[in-house]
Parts: sequence; C-alpha cells; structure tokens
Amino acid sequence: MTTAAEILTSRFGYTEFRPGQRQVIESLLAGRSALAVFPTGAGKSLCYQLPALVLEGVTVVVSPLIALMKDQIDLLRRHGVDAARLDSSLDANEVRAVSDRLRDGSLKLLYVAPERFNNERFLAQLGQTKIALFAVDEAHCISEWGHNFRPDYLKLAARARELGAERVLALTATATPAVVADIRAGFGIEERDSVVTGFYRPNLTLLTTPVRALERDQALIDRLRKRAPGSTIVYVTLQRTAERVADLLATAGLPTRAYHAGMNADDRVEVQEWWTHSDANIVVATIAFGMGIDKADVRYVYHLNLPKGLESYSQEIGRAGRDGKPSICELFACRDDVPTLENFTFGDTPTPEAIASLLDDVFAHSAGEQFAVSEYELSSRHDVRSLVLKTILTYLELDGFLEQGTPFYAGYSVRPASGEWDDVYAIFDPDRTDFLRRVLASGKEGRIWTGVDPDAVPGEERERVVKALGYLEQRGLVELKVADVRQRFTLLKQPPSLDELRNRLAENFDRREQSEAERIERVIALVEHNGCQVQSLVGYFGETRADPCGHCSYCLTGSAQSLPESAATPKLELDRAVLNKLTAEHPAALGTPRQRARFLCGLSSPATTKAKLSRHALFGALAEQHFADVLALT
Repeated sequence: MTTAAEILTSRFGYTEFRPGQRQVIESLLAGRSALAVFPTGAGKSLCYQLPALVLEGVTVVVSPLIALMKDQIDLLRRHGVDAARLDSSLDANEVRAVSDRLRDGSLKLLYVAPERFNNERFLAQLGQTKIALFAVDEAHCISEWGHNFRPDYLKLAARARELGAERVLALTATATPAVVADIRAGFGIEERDSVVTGFYRPNLTLLTTPVRALERDQALIDRLRKRAPGSTIVYVTLQRTAERVADLLATAGLPTRAYHAGMNADDRVEVQEWWTHSDANIVVATIAFGMGIDKADVRYVYHLNLPKGLESYSQEIGRAGRDGKPSICELFACRDDVPTLENFTFGDTPTPEAIASLLDDVFAHSAGEQFAVSEYELSSRHDVRSLVLKTILTYLELDGFLEQGTPFYAGYSVRPASGEWDDVYAIFDPDRTDFLRRVLASGKEGRIWTGVDPDAVPGEERERVVKALGYLEQRGLVELKVADVRQRFTLLKQPPSLDELRNRLAENFDRREQSEAERIERVIALVEHNGCQVQSLVGYFGETRADPCGHCSYCLTGSAQSLPESAATPKLELDRAVLNKLTAEHPAALGTPRQRARFLCGLSSPATTKAKLSRHALFGALAEQHFADVLALT
C-alpha cells in the first residue's frame, strides 16, 4: 500500500483515498477478489486503475459503456498509463495495434465490451496473456433479481476463471443486500472483501411532486424558469417524449436538446459535447444518457416520468452534484406512467408455447451431443426476444442440462491488404502457400471479399484455419471481417419431463414480471412515504440512518404526499374482425393471446418484426391500456 499511496499522488494527483477505496485496493493487492458498491461518481474506477500500475500483467476492464471507456482512456494516457479499448467502433488497423500491445506486454489496462467475449480469436489471445486483474463494471447485471439482469454477466464469471485471472473486482453503484449476495456468490468474493460505502448524498435535495399528466409539462417549464440556470438533465421514458419535450422547452426559450438511443452516433456525441461543456444547457434524455459521463457540476436532475425502479432512480439522481455542491433532484410523479413502464416488462415475457417449442429444439439432441446454434435464428424461429433467449439458455446451464463452449463465427470474409493475393503468397513457403490457396478455394469469391467457412476447408481442422486467418490479419497482410456468431453447447442430460421444465421456466418469467411491477410500485410508495424519503430510499439498499435528512419533500413540508388518480383511459375498443383476419394471416406472430396483447400494446417481437406488422394500424392501438386488461380482451 506504500507503493499504491505514492502512485495515488504521483500519477493521479490525489493526496488521500476516498471512502472505501483503500480497503478495496488492499484486498486486491493481497491477491483476493473484491466488490466495490460505491455511489455514482464516488471513485470506483480508481479501484482498478491504480492496482493495474502495481500488479504484473494486464488489467481487463469489462464495461458496456463505450463513453466511459473513451473518457477514462484519454485520462489515463494523460497520466502516462498505457491503456486501450476494444469495441465495435474500432477499425481493423486499430484492433490490430491493440492486439500487438497486448501480446508484447506493454498494455496495462484493456477495456472491452461484454460482447467481445463472443470473439474466439480474442479469447484465444487472452488465454495466452497474464491477467492480473479482471474488473467487471455494472456487476449488478449478474444478479437474476437485480434491476438489469444480463445473462452474459453470468458467463463473465466463468470466463474469468477459464482465463486464469488472478483476482476479480466487481463494481456497481446500486445493489440491494440480496444483489450484493448474488455478486459475491457469482464471482467468489469473500464477505470481508465486500465494501459498501453507503448511498446517502447530503448535498442533494430530493423533491417528489405529485402531478397530473396534463400539468407536468408546464410544471417543468415553471421550475426551469424559476430556478437559477445550471447544467440540467430531464429524464423521460420514451424517445418520442424526449423529442417532444426538448422542442417544447426550446420553444419556451430554454437551451435544450434531446438525447436518446434512436439518434445516430454522431448526433448523440454532438449533443453530449454541447451539454458537457456548458454550465447551463439542458438535455432531455432517456436512460441512455449519463452512464459513463464524467461531469461534476450537474445542478438539476428532473424526472418528468416515473423511473422504472428505485435502482434506476438512485443511479440517475446520482449524476447530480458530484462536485459536492448543493443540487436539486425533482420527480414529477404521475400514475399515468405505470402502464408504459409495465409494458416494457410484459413485452419480454415469453409465451408458454414459445418456451415449449424452444425446449423441443434444444432437447432434440442426444445426451453428450455437441451442437451449435445461432441465437438470432432461434430468437426469430420461436418468437423470443434475444435477451430472453439467452436467459432461458442460462437457466438450462444452471440446471445442469447444457454446457456452453467457446463461441465461434460461422463466417469469415477476407481480402488481401495490397489487393493482390500473389503478394501474400510470395511471403510464404510452398506448403503454406498451398494451404492458403486451398482455404480460399473452399470459399465463395466475391468482387472484393472472399467468404470462408472455417469448417468447410477440405482436410483441415477449423482451429488451423482460424489461426491462419488471424495471423494474416495480425501481420497486416489481409483485412478480415467476421459474421454470424454461433454458440456451442453440449447437451449433458435430458430432463425427466419437458412439461415440468417448461412450467418451471414460465413461472420464473412470471415472477420476474411481478418483480418488475413491484419495482414500479416502490417508486410510488417512496413518493407517498409517511416519513423521511431519503431514509426510505437508502434503507432499500441496506443503509440505516438514525435521523431524518432534512432535505426531502417530507422533511421540508412535514407531511406525506398523495398521487392523484390516473386519468380515465380510453374505453377498450377493438375491431375483432380485423384482428382475427390478421391473426389468420400471421399465426406465428399472433397465434397466442399474449402475442396479440403485445401487438396491440405496441410491443414488438422477433415474429412481428419479421412480418413487418409494426406498420399495421392495429399495432399499438391499445398502448395506453394496462397490459393485463388487453390480455384479458384477446
């Protein structure tokens, strides 16, 4: 720790550690894995950046946030640290340069997106690399009962073990005690090395304002005009709401722009830069905004729509006041938002029929048989969203029915960097040249690219073909593109009863559906809480505070709030003749009541997308209704 303290000052310019950092770093330097649950902006990244400079080997940081990767790498390079990232935004030359530095040992920190672990060449390279530390950001995604479960995160724990990582660091800003337990179990972290610093932020004023749907636009404008200008985020649920509200505020003379995932990448970057470099601009955004952005002087965070849970709410208000100065967070609470939030959950729940057909597909193989699947094809064939499909396959693995192998790409496209294959052949001896000619002859030659299936080269093992193509790319002799990722599985055993397994999986998704609905209700309960709302909020995450905060709506007014009843929803009316005709035409997309309910509520699925049904007049015709009511109608 003496060396670590010196690096803290010499490289990062800090004179002392922030709360929790020393304990986490001590665990890692002692050779143990650790968990850091710190509030947003509380210094989680230093917990792997500093050890990376002390430990021998590379530190691999897994993060879904490309913006965070770019910002942190720029900062580290300014401090003289060799750091790089691998993600989908890099071209072949940039990927090759990073791979060279990883191979020669000069790279200290490598940031990667989770999907990079679908790349068999990347896994092979990591397998030959000394991984001193395997850091996983957003680690709450490993928990099935967390607010953002991602099956790929369960695979990360296995990948760290397979790659021989010497220690693991799990990081998150939001985790209930149950989620903390899941993270520790998944990554093998001892209780003594789990550091939770608390969620209380004394500089944040938390206001909850009950409001009717028709009144909140004006309420927001009034707040923005009344309060002193400051850097502001307005969170909304839907992309179209972001556009509408941004236009409304701009028309009112306020410096406002929209930000959401539906915008192209260049426009998102432009809006982010415009907002980041101002102390008064306003961005109206979906939850796609804010993650990984390092801006300390956000003075206001408004929620124009209900957040989907207390975890999301805590993360989003955590982007205010990171500089420690007073900041205001205000939630305009309206019950009318509940159907929209619920529908996101109901849209993911697979039908029992879809689960049954997927199981029939998987268990058509014999015990001990290895097979490969395209998740995209399976998703489309069984009308199951991609994330749900991965979740089902993960459940089957956890139950001991399947074992996943290393993913691979079914298709490679290659072309010579110079434009002429003879230039490549001239470098190698006759035997290797003959091998390359046979690889290319087995493929499909296009005008520029030659498609190669590594499994279809006569007389050659796939591994040799893939290794050769990777070598040519590393030498800069060819350009290489990959496509059509396939997942390898081995069927370990057959279930005693497919029906029982189907029912159990369906019950799991029903519980998740109920759990997500309860998250929404907890937000409403926080608004109407008869007591200090901050005490209630941090208590949800396991933190106990003896005294009221003095800066929430309850403490400031001395009374609990009550949300007005929802506006009357339009009467449930449906042209059954049109729906019946459409169902007969598209049984794969609309054959079950849940499929029809999703369609009527405007929730797309692989089958409706394939059938181009989102263009039909009935798609979303009942989007303002509660899903359960629409389901009962169909």
